[in-house]
Amino acid sequence: MRHVQRRHVIAAVIAMACSVPTVFAQTAWPSKPLKIVVGFPAGSSPDLMARALAEPLQQALGQPVVVENKVGAGGNIAAALVARATDDHTIGLMINGNLTIAKILNPAINYDPLKDLTPVTLIATSPLVLTVPAGTTATGAAYFEAARQSGDRWNYGTPGLGTVAHLGMELLKAKAGMAPLHVPYPGNPQVITALLGAQIQMSLLPPGLAMAQVRAGKLKAIGVTSSGRSSVVPEVPSLAEAGVKDLQLEIWNAVAAPNSLPKAHVNQLATLLAEIVRQPEMRQKILAQGWQVAGTSPEGLANRIKADTAVMAEVIRKNNIKPN
Repeated sequence: MRHVQRRHVIAAVIAMACSVPTVFAQTAWPSKPLKIVVGFPAGSSPDLMARALAEPLQQALGQPVVVENKVGAGGNIAAALVARATDDHTIGLMINGNLTIAKILNPAINYDPLKDLTPVTLIATSPLVLTVPAGTTATGAAYFEAARQSGDRWNYGTPGLGTVAHLGMELLKAKAGMAPLHVPYPGNPQVITALLGAQIQMSLLPPGLAMAQVRAGKLKAIGVTSSGRSSVVPEVPSLAEAGVKDLQLEIWNAVAAPNSLPKAHVNQLATLLAEIVRQPEMRQKILAQGWQVAGTSPEGLANRIKADTAVMAEVIRKNNIKPN
């Protein structure tokens, strides 16, 4: 009898011993500072978004969260750095192009957004504003009729080849039946200067940049590229109201991780970030920056990447757009 009891005790101890490593093997993550890599300079929209998220994320994780700027190639240098990271403590805050058409537009870049990066969450979205010189008299449908009549005598400006503003304008041209010529600039500040001087006739600009000029009476807004009016700029009509149908174009910021980051950590980050951006104070802060909060699951971001990649890839193909 004593022998049987002893066997039961030993079996219980072995069972406990087997269960202990399972508990303690689940080391808390992150175990050191988490790095958010941003591919644009300090003060840029992605940088401001990352820094707004860093403090509440740090409080939620119990580890420092640092923002590191790796500027260049429209954010693709930073995206490649994140894709190659193997420390399980590096993520990136990226724009549309880094996660969608980067490899399609330029096969020479050294990462594949669909294979090397894991979607975490879509942070925020915003339509673009079709912005024109203040002296433009026609608005709504009359503006697009004037654009069609002007053919290639009109120009549009963008912050560069292959940007969302460039591909979006080519999409808009096809849907509106107009033919302005593309004039690329180093960045949106130069685009705005050209609009102010009426050197170009139109541009698709982020609301955060366009509306300060529009509200000051220096430029005019024709419409936004969302399917309906946007809470970001509710006073501006949609382009659908001017007769341009089936156009849904947004810029967005999202968080992505290396595909080596364990799924449990990806889900943990997605849940925390979605909770953070949906807090009323943070929602208002992001809206003030010209963005509408999203806060999706990893699957939600993956679906958005797939849909936007298909649309933009078709624009690239149809217009034979190549990198410089």
